[in-house]
Amino acid sequence: MKTRSEPTDPIPAWAEDTTPSRPLTIALTLAALGAVALTAAALVPISPAAAPGFTSWPWLALLALAPAIAAIWTAAAQRPTLAKGLLLGLAALAPGRLVLDLQFAVNGPLAIRPELYLADRFVSGSAVGAGFWLLVGGELLTGAAGVAAWRAGRTYEEPERRRWRLLVPLLAVTASVGLLTAPVGSDNGFLLARAAFEGPWPALGGYLLLAAALPLAAVLALASPSESTAKGTLLGLTAAAFGVAGPPVLAGLLRDDLHVTWGPLLVLAATAVVAGLAFTRLSETPKDTERDVKVPGIFWWRLTTGVLGLATAAAALVGTFAPQVAVTALNPGAAAPVSAAAESPARWFLLVAALVVAVPALGTLLPKTAATARPVLGLAWAGIVLAGTAVLNTALTATQAGNLAGFGGADLGGTSGATPVFTYDLGAGAAWTFAALVLAALVALAAAGTGVVEREDADQSTEAGSSLLTPVVAGGVLAVAAFGLPVFSVPGYVAPGLWSNFDTPSWGLLTTVVVVVGAAALALRSRPKPAAALLAGAALLTALHAAELPLVGGSLGDASPSTGFWLALAAVAALLIAAGMSVAGSRGEP
Repeated sequence: MKTRSEPTDPIPAWAEDTTPSRPLTIALTLAALGAVALTAAALVPISPAAAPGFTSWPWLALLALAPAIAAIWTAAAQRPTLAKGLLLGLAALAPGRLVLDLQFAVNGPLAIRPELYLADRFVSGSAVGAGFWLLVGGELLTGAAGVAAWRAGRTYEEPERRRWRLLVPLLAVTASVGLLTAPVGSDNGFLLARAAFEGPWPALGGYLLLAAALPLAAVLALASPSESTAKGTLLGLTAAAFGVAGPPVLAGLLRDDLHVTWGPLLVLAATAVVAGLAFTRLSETPKDTERDVKVPGIFWWRLTTGVLGLATAAAALVGTFAPQVAVTALNPGAAAPVSAAAESPARWFLLVAALVVAVPALGTLLPKTAATARPVLGLAWAGIVLAGTAVLNTALTATQAGNLAGFGGADLGGTSGATPVFTYDLGAGAAWTFAALVLAALVALAAAGTGVVEREDADQSTEAGSSLLTPVVAGGVLAVAAFGLPVFSVPGYVAPGLWSNFDTPSWGLLTTVVVVVGAAALALRSRPKPAAALLAGAALLTALHAAELPLVGGSLGDASPSTGFWLALAAVAALLIAAGMSVAGSRGEP
């Protein structure tokens, strides 16, 4: 029944204006100018030292112009909110692409952008041409278009509940992982193709910005009050991702000395699914007046999480037993090269980490143990990162140092006096270890999504575990100290750490300690049974760190316990005491 206080405006609050506003018109103009600049950059040389590696300008023009034309067309068709979303999605990746383009100005020969720059001779450094400035201008204009679109029709209404709010960010993070891998495989001596973390800083910064912007923009898109804006943002984000990942795939298809890698394909596949979901209904409607629609499919979420956990463990097992470094000795007098393999001293550490992941993954697949095993699996994936980075450090160090000029070896005996030339390459074990790291990140996301679904399905509020405060805080503090200090000492060996000698394994230490501390903090706000599972998982990770003494130190020889080992044992004891107290508290639950 209507009352006198109700508004008399005949236009409902949810109705969308079908007339493009002036800020949106400005945004569309900026986006069009940016697309034209990016197209011109494909025609004008980026540098006088190198030309594009293939006829790329038609493809680059399509990738740049098509989204801008689509935004203008949707605005003309009286769908301004959809056009606004398209511009926001395109602009989300513009900062990352801009930083990535700066590699041409810093050191062009190190850029892995064969669609714009591929040298046919040795170039120690190169100047930039007009194409570079067009490229920078295009990215700046695209970003400015996004700012103008955001200012057009801002609203402070509460966002509606969105479907796919767990799946879309998961797909976006999957695409982000693909962005950090090698864009192409190369047999060209003038193009050193490598992953983002092995490349120079401008390119690494650009890829990191892109990898961070993808999931963040996806989450913000689903939080938009307007469904049309949410759909447009997802579509624009997909178009922008295609603009980054599409050219490397084309380079691998159109050049014989370049090869398509799985990273860009993963980006294209994941974002294509996001675009497909954008064409579905995003807003959820309540089934009745008392309760919203629950997130369906807890069985499928647990199944996905468990299968991903088993796949992670399997990849880590292969990474353990396959050679991490491939060594080839080319003897000038020999008829054929002599091959050998080298393994990481941390490979048994990776094996144990794989088993630590496999057990809760199996438990997640079983209905009776899924509720307990899933929180443990949501932490155990960090053990793969802890051990995997240690294994990869051996491979990366060997390939970088072993291939330096002047590095030699003993005569293999092919011909008297002939000095062999060694080449060091990443072996199959390193590739599988990296795949395990990627899968571990997906396990983390899937486990977090499953936790959200379980909580909504149970419809239970959390209770703070104030009685656990002392042992939990003690365990967290001891864990931070344990991960920051080495667990073993070997004469002449300096272990990577958090406070000093920061190296590739330090990222594994940092990831794991953040997970342990985060689990301890979350346990204080969880019900007793989930809290016990979280604390047990944190203790398991800390114990895995302490196990480096026999698993890694034993391979190096003459290892003795260090301060970090004893601190880790103390942290494990504190966390297990807290878990036991939580289990005892759960007996009083109804």
